[in-house]
Amino acid sequence: MTTPAFPVRPATAERFDDVAAILGPRNPDSAVCWCLSYRLPSKENRALAPRERAERVRQLCARPVPPGVLAYDGDLVVGWCGVGPRAELHAFTHGRTIPHVDDLPVWSIWCFRVRAGHRRRGIAQALLEGAVEHARGHGAPAVEGYPVDNGGSRVDTTMAFVGTRAMFERAGFAKAADTSSVLNGFPRVLMRRALA
Repeated sequence: MTTPAFPVRPATAERFDDVAAILGPRNPDSAVCWCLSYRLPSKENRALAPRERAERVRQLCARPVPPGVLAYDGDLVVGWCGVGPRAELHAFTHGRTIPHVDDLPVWSIWCFRVRAGHRRRGIAQALLEGAVEHARGHGAPAVEGYPVDNGGSRVDTTMAFVGTRAMFERAGFAKAADTSSVLNGFPRVLMRRALA
């Protein structure tokens, strides 16, 4: 259940300005991820010009299944979480570091972004719970995440975008597999929660 203080809503086309406020750069000509690096093949991802990246995300937000969810503090957007069918995420369908547990058409949660000045208030946890409900609402049989297993040690803010094992455990996920991925010196684990 989403934390009432931070309601979570789908990142629809009508909310694209809020998506841009969290994911986009201040300078529209700066190259930033826009949460596309796990979604697109590397070559395609690198080839996109900065403004093309924004347009690609706008198109994703216009689809029947939005590419993520947004958290709000009143009317202010304060967070983003990328969530979608694993089959649509190139890094997880073609990569070798995150294993496939089985053939279940799971959804993946791969990115958290919380607005500066709003961190350490439970927004990422609200985003995670909202992402689970978003996946459930679109018929996902299960949802996975690939957080760091940091054992309570501090994770550098720039590397915290994948979440932590403890955060996923609080949302009802259980470890399903080890991975060969390492981020900020910590191993990443595959966490899964059944939804059916």
